[in-house]
Amino acid sequence: MGAPTYARRMFTGFAHAAICVADVDQATQWYSEVLGLQVLSPPYEMSGEAIERDMGELLPSPVVVKAAIVGLGADDHVLELIEYPEVPIRAARPGRPVITNPGLTHVGLVCDDIVTTREELEARGVEFLTSEIAEVAGLRTTWFRDPWGTVLILLEKRHRDRPYWGQYTA
Repeated sequence: MGAPTYARRMFTGFAHAAICVADVDQATQWYSEVLGLQVLSPPYEMSGEAIERDMGELLPSPVVVKAAIVGLGADDHVLELIEYPEVPIRAARPGRPVITNPGLTHVGLVCDDIVTTREELEARGVEFLTSEIAEVAGLRTTWFRDPWGTVLILLEKRHRDRPYWGQYTA
């Protein structure tokens, strides 16, 4: 089943998922050095009239945004790491992250060998939220988080020629 005709006329694809971080420079370094993502657009700051028009109704003035783009290649499937330096950071909730609240709950990353990838990430100090690798809906999965609390799921597909959501077949 494809997207409705009106959606195909309006949208051409997905661009990014944004992850709000406390320090975009540190986050860019972590996502590139620990996860191995390519820095496609290094950290840059936006302020002034244009960003005020764009986000002035969402953030208190002066609107200042610092962002970087990381990904696996120069396409529209990227992560935007974003910091709002003029907006105070709210205290983080103690304990484990909550993935059931409305809003961004997690980011999925596909790998070819989940065991090796998990071992490499653990060796780099990544905190995993699950102790084992699960098998569900034709996928092998394990969960971790970045140093700022964003939850990520590592996925290994059974059928590499299918999208992750089309792995399970009865």
